[in-house]
Amino acid sequence: MFVCICNAISDRQIRAAVDHGAASLAEVQCKLPVANCCGHCEDTARQVVDEHLLDRRQRQAG
Repeated sequence: MFVCICNAISDRQIRAAVDHGAASLAEVQCKLPVANCCGHCEDTARQVVDEHLLDRRQRQAG
């Protein structure tokens, strides 16, 4: 699904950035132009990052 319509950034791209080391929305923004235009997607982008980080931690712990 597209998270950032302005820059055509998908949830897959955000998760991939997390998989490649980004640990926050700010770090994802260093890799992708997400939530830097109109800002309407910032909450959703942050949620995708947070959920993916949590999922990765749970997989590593279990």
